[in-house]
Amino acid sequence: MRDIVNLVSGLSCFQDPTDITPINGGITNVNVCVTNETKKYVVRIGQDIPEHGVMRWNELALSQAAQSLGVSPAVFHYEPGILVLEFIDAKTFEEADVREPKNLKRVINLVAKTHRGIGNYLSIPILTFWPFQVNQSYMSRLETDGSPHISKLAELKRQLALLQDATGRVDLVVGHNDLLAANILDDGDQLWLIDWEYGGFNTPLFDLAGLAGNNGLSVLQEQQMLEQYFEQDWQKFWRPYNAMKCTSLMRETLWSMVSELYSEIEFDYAAYTVENLNRLNAAISDFKNT
Repeated sequence: MRDIVNLVSGLSCFQDPTDITPINGGITNVNVCVTNETKKYVVRIGQDIPEHGVMRWNELALSQAAQSLGVSPAVFHYEPGILVLEFIDAKTFEEADVREPKNLKRVINLVAKTHRGIGNYLSIPILTFWPFQVNQSYMSRLETDGSPHISKLAELKRQLALLQDATGRVDLVVGHNDLLAANILDDGDQLWLIDWEYGGFNTPLFDLAGLAGNNGLSVLQEQQMLEQYFEQDWQKFWRPYNAMKCTSLMRETLWSMVSELYSEIEFDYAAYTVENLNRLNAAISDFKNT
């Protein structure tokens, strides 16, 4: 922690930084809160993560666009490996908060606003996040680097091919692509999206599927979500949506498997892998019945 305090204290954007304290919950970055001249900021410390396709220039561009749209905190300062954001005094959602009916409607509205508006504020090209390619890249890396999960990969590859076929043609939006509950904040007046590491062009079904799969939405909530977002009958989207939900859960599972090999963050990735693999298996079973 001493090294982090020294790093944050020496940033050129701060005049008199105090109260430098870690923020729990980050599993790809070190995040700290700091007070400077009575205002609070969040400092995100992290380099590019090639094995996950995380490029900090892309995160910066999306963070700035999301700020302009009014759905993410303001970017205060940036330098390689450092992103400083204005602190928002808000509740960090947990999965149960996302499932609460009133909150879920607000979250879906937030996702729709982001998908339909953020592209208007981009000033440079950004990455594409195509989950089938992402998952295939993860599996290739796991094979090359001797993952303990190699025996699972043949079946995962078979499932991935079936899921891509079932998804079919897609529309493109600028997606967040990491809709965990912890990336949604509620300040009492509005909801905010944070952590744009994986942002990029994608099908809207991926964010909707990720929202459902990561937060345990019921089938009825999923159907209502699709109708609210698309303003159409949910049945039109049901099979490709369920295929994408499996794909999203596979991505989170493979992400964790890769993190077991590479990450230096103190986090129980092995347990996270098991949790997500169980969710994936349940989703695959449900998908077979759609």
